[in-house]
Amino acid sequence: MRYQNRRNCIAIKERNDHMKNQNIIIERTKELLSTNCYQGLREAAEQWFDAVGTEKEREASRRYVHELEDAVTDIDTVINVFESDMAKEKFGEELANKIHSHAVEIKAKGAVWCDCPACTAALKVLEYKADLLGE
Repeated sequence: MRYQNRRNCIAIKERNDHMKNQNIIIERTKELLSTNCYQGLREAAEQWFDAVGTEKEREASRRYVHELEDAVTDIDTVINVFESDMAKEKFGEELANKIHSHAVEIKAKGAVWCDCPACTAALKVLEYKADLLGE
């Protein structure tokens, strides 16, 4: 009987931890949605919000994680994109050069990922990937 009570206490703690983490994920997703993230990620985040607590949550969580992982850009890609003529045409030479210089600077300081608001917010959500996937 004592063993059973201990198992029940552990199960309750795990459920409480999951709920606490889910609240953190919700807050971090709100932060993400306040950024200029790309449309596919925005849609996945909104669908996840709609699915929380329903039978569709697991599927929506998997899609959300996939979109989060796909959206976060590594710093080398940022550097390569913003030194290109295409970026200079699309964003203007001054802004492209500014972003490129910033990316080179933060890479020299050890950055691995883009530090724009959308990537930063996505990385904060991905800290809870296991919770999103129910692992």
